[in-house]
Amino acid sequence: MAILNVTDQNFATETSNGVVLADFWAPWCGPCKMIAPVLEELDGEMGDKVKIVKLDVDENQETASKFGVMSIPTLLVFKDGEVVDQVVGFQPKEALASVLNKHV
Repeated sequence: MAILNVTDQNFATETSNGVVLADFWAPWCGPCKMIAPVLEELDGEMGDKVKIVKLDVDENQETASKFGVMSIPTLLVFKDGEVVDQVVGFQPKEALASVLNKHV
């Protein structure tokens, strides 16, 4: 499954079913750029079990504010619409896979 760019308008719908990793990011954020290929790899390996979505915090401040995102990248793990885990800052693929595997 491909990584999906989401907005304030469709965020709740896209995170309501199953396990979803939401990446709160911005184009100017260095660590966000570093984590993008890691998320691509995770999507390739876990895409059948985990959906990955990206939310640009500059363009979608309502959702970022709702979840109290103060630093980026912030990765929230949703299970059936509820936040079950959170990671802030760059993480290696193994660390993110470990977090996700707790919920699939």
